[in-house]
Amino acid sequence: METLWVILIYLGGLLAFAMGSKIFFRGTSADYFVASRSIGPFMLLMSVFGTTMTAFALVGSTGKSFELGVGTYGLMASSSGLIHAACFFVIGIRLWAIGKRHGYVTQIQFFRERFQSSGFGYLLFPILVMLVVPYLLIGVIGASKTIMGVTAAKVTPKGTIPGLFPEAFEATNGGIPPAITGAVICLVVLCYIFAGGSRAAAWANTFQTLVFMAMGVLAFVLISNKLGGLGGAIEQVKESHLVRTPSEGAGVPPITFLTYMFIPLSVGMFPHLFQHWLTAKSAKSFKLTVVAHPICIMIVWVPCVLIGLWATGKLPEGTPPAAVLAKMVGMLVKDPVIVGLVISGVLAAIMSSLDSQFLCLGTMFTNDVVLHNSKKKYADKTILLIARSFVVFIVVLTYILSLILINQNVFDLAVWSFSGFAALTPLVIAALYWKRANRMGAFACVIATTVTWFTFFAMSGWGGEYTVLGGVMPVAICWLAGAVGMVIGSLATPAPDEATVEKFFPKL
Repeated sequence: METLWVILIYLGGLLAFAMGSKIFFRGTSADYFVASRSIGPFMLLMSVFGTTMTAFALVGSTGKSFELGVGTYGLMASSSGLIHAACFFVIGIRLWAIGKRHGYVTQIQFFRERFQSSGFGYLLFPILVMLVVPYLLIGVIGASKTIMGVTAAKVTPKGTIPGLFPEAFEATNGGIPPAITGAVICLVVLCYIFAGGSRAAAWANTFQTLVFMAMGVLAFVLISNKLGGLGGAIEQVKESHLVRTPSEGAGVPPITFLTYMFIPLSVGMFPHLFQHWLTAKSAKSFKLTVVAHPICIMIVWVPCVLIGLWATGKLPEGTPPAAVLAKMVGMLVKDPVIVGLVISGVLAAIMSSLDSQFLCLGTMFTNDVVLHNSKKKYADKTILLIARSFVVFIVVLTYILSLILINQNVFDLAVWSFSGFAALTPLVIAALYWKRANRMGAFACVIATTVTWFTFFAMSGWGGEYTVLGGVMPVAICWLAGAVGMVIGSLATPAPDEATVEKFFPKL
């Protein structure tokens, strides 16, 4: 029970800290959506980094490393460190400047005016929602599986350790079932997002990012010590199922490794990240994020990938990937308080993304669907009610879907979500840097990307691991389709008018 109490104390502390931001809430829609554009360098770094690190990074990378090996780090972490920073510099700063100049609070507002099309927003909104929902699901599913793995019965060489609630939850071997964990996680996040909006999300993300970075390092140190240090852990891996020859399927094909590089581009089109960028106080606030983000990624991913690799020497082949981290912590870390702290770190990583995503969907629905083209003048109080109501709807929908899709692989589901966003980056790059990009190019880009992504997603079995043409990641084909659609559509139709070009490409 000590483990459970530590987790509950953490959740209570998080809720109290995030709700504390309510003191500074100005009661306006601008403050709810973008914190009145007042977030400084450190909090911007923590909120941006926390938003990009999810169950995908902790639970997913550990499970994928258990399946694939240390190459998991190269697939995502090393490329993400460089590509994320490049996106923040090339895309983020420029979008922040345009957003501040014209008062935008969502991506769709920018794209509508850039491409002179109200209808474009109605096309883009459901596509972005469709891609964000799997991102939300990996958080809730990852949290549920982690808590269940820690609290369920465990088989050890010395015998079976009973679950935390063997009589109450027989179906999950005494572990806390996903229905309860998911409900608690969703309710906590909903409380502070409902109350404080983007400022509460920034405060919560700062707190949670510090927690999960510290707890990730703690788990790494404790587990490596239990395995006899780094040398001892590596020796045990040599006897594991991952020691295979290339002919037996070991390693990652070069073409797969290369085309994986497209996936980190997704940060350029994350709607929740766009909203975080708009909260920055000034362009200088981005400097720390661009420099420190790769270092933060290394601090989180290295321990997780190594724990997954070491698990191959401890856990049987066929162990569910999403359960690897929880099983390693439960098996090797005996102090229940430490176990609670480590699991709190996992929850911190998961919830630091959920809050931003819930908020961004409420923001987009309010501004891009309800308020857009509305002849009625809404008071700030009504706008806040609309946004909060849609957030509640999305939270409930996510919770229900997480129970239905509880057996999905967290890593693979995240890759599909990221692939969709990454494939849309030709849209934002062209909008920012190509004066000739126009409405028809934007429509062609989004339609071509969506059709190819959905086709590959269906061929994968709705979210499984999948490659084409001998190892090419589908995201590369989708990205190319979007880029070609943008170029052909723009060149085949009239250029934007001079007023639009001057608005978004002002002469210095």
